[in-house]
Amino acid sequence: MIAVGLIIWVLMGLLTPGTPEGVVNYVGSSAPGQPVNLTIQTVGSMGVGDRPTWVSYLARTPQGQWVHDTTWQLPANTLINVTVYQYDSGSPLRNQQYGQVTGTIGNSETVNGKTIHAFNSYDGAGVGHTFTVPALGISVPLLGSPAANLCGVAPCQPKWPHNLIHFSFKTPAKTGEYHWQCFVPCAAGWLYGNGGPMSTQGFMGGFLDVVQQ
Repeated sequence: MIAVGLIIWVLMGLLTPGTPEGVVNYVGSSAPGQPVNLTIQTVGSMGVGDRPTWVSYLARTPQGQWVHDTTWQLPANTLINVTVYQYDSGSPLRNQQYGQVTGTIGNSETVNGKTIHAFNSYDGAGVGHTFTVPALGISVPLLGSPAANLCGVAPCQPKWPHNLIHFSFKTPAKTGEYHWQCFVPCAAGWLYGNGGPMSTQGFMGGFLDVVQQ
């Protein structure tokens, strides 16, 4: 039954358009050929909007504004330096494979300054989410915040407990839309945790819109 639930969840994530607000454009935020900075955060509850209790990702625009948007336009064949403010709590993974860091530069991430290649999700606060791009082989476990934490209204601010996570990856030379999603079932109140925000674009999944610069 769990396998069936996961298959349904993945299909829903690919087919359900949801209600994202638009596209955050990072093309031109750096000179051609130079790394692009992508800053995002995960929150346990939006606190606002039509679905205030839903867990979600947010992104910071190149102008410094936090937006509820999970489609990000990035230049092709470019190094992307990602910063994640991870405010949500975590739990042990159902599939320990997602404790592995893959597809990033060095197959690693740094969590609060410590380099990690793999994480035992039964340690500490577990894993809150993953940032996973199946078509690019990228998967990064986002370790749970040390304190169960709903900051009230997103975006959360640095004063709230969180993990600060960094990793880098290179966008492909081939342009196109690359679906990304979280692979930690974290939709409280839904079957196997896979409904609601897990299967709606703009919350726990979105697209990397890779274009020529």
